[in-house]
Amino acid sequence: MCIAVPGKLIAIEGDRGKVDIRGNILPVALGIVQAQIGDYLLVHAGCAIAVVNQTEAEELDELYATVEAYES
Repeated sequence: MCIAVPGKLIAIEGDRGKVDIRGNILPVALGIVQAQIGDYLLVHAGCAIAVVNQTEAEELDELYATVEAYES
């Protein structure tokens, strides 16, 4: 199963950006979204696929943390 994870956009360099996902800074392609620094993004396979609000991002992060804890 493939999922998208939420992260906060912290830098933009052309059509690429850097996203903070749980303290990990990862490169991301921004070609299909219009995002600004500070936006929360759903990231799948190194590509930002949607801009979401902070509440949605936090809810998804909590859900994934619950699943991870359950699987441990």
